[in-house]
Amino acid sequence: MKRWLVNGEPDTNLMPFDRGLTYGDGLFETIAVRAGECRFFGAHYARLVVSCRRLSLPVPAQEGLLEGATQLIGNDADGTLKIIVTRGAGARGYRLPDDPQPTCIIGFSPEAPPAVPDSGVRVRICRTPVSANPVLAGMKTLNRLEQVMARAEWDDPEILEGIMLNVREELVCGTMSNLFLVARGQLWTPVLDESGVHGVMRSQVLDLADDLGIPCTEQRLAVSLLDEADDVFLTNARVGIWPVAELDGRTYQRNDVTLQLRRGLAERGVIECAD
Repeated sequence: MKRWLVNGEPDTNLMPFDRGLTYGDGLFETIAVRAGECRFFGAHYARLVVSCRRLSLPVPAQEGLLEGATQLIGNDADGTLKIIVTRGAGARGYRLPDDPQPTCIIGFSPEAPPAVPDSGVRVRICRTPVSANPVLAGMKTLNRLEQVMARAEWDDPEILEGIMLNVREELVCGTMSNLFLVARGQLWTPVLDESGVHGVMRSQVLDLADDLGIPCTEQRLAVSLLDEADDVFLTNARVGIWPVAELDGRTYQRNDVTLQLRRGLAERGVIECAD
């Protein structure tokens, strides 16, 4: 059963003129809870702080978020915590309120960690592109219509994720994940200076690759690199590394680079990557 706090109170009411509803004026974080702990909470909060400042949103206190999370998690060991910060209610029109009163929503859904098939997952390329906007790139804003429309493109339950391209038909990200390729003896991931989210698990993989001496290049990637790749995987805060078995007819096998990264993440507490 999902549980929610709105501005610290067990309330489900939200002002109909809240700018998060009327304009998508806000941010969110999705955090894995494992063994009662909010995994990589510090990294999620750091991204939230940076994003709030970029949008001129008041920053919620870390202590208040942790207190709310502890209250909601209770005796449950595993689940997903969601933090939503909006600019709050305001008058009609796009002009920023002179004295914004932000709305902070914390929700928790008890659930078992998602299963990650050893053989990998099936993935497809989406027709819906992601827009280029350097002002918003990297942040998890409440504007997710592109991802909603991309996810609406398929109903096959065996396809678990879709890869989104930009209007130049370059690789960007999954609908809910970041993308990595192993090719030419190194790691590749799309640069996210125009679109996409700087995922917390993506950052963990980049940091881990540096520690392990695995070369990694962040740049604009053509779709054709998928044909060269020895392995492809996706990253997400809830699943760690999601190996890709098949992508629109292309098949992949687990590579030593991917296995090293999975073992490294398992040592950092990402139990979904444990053997």
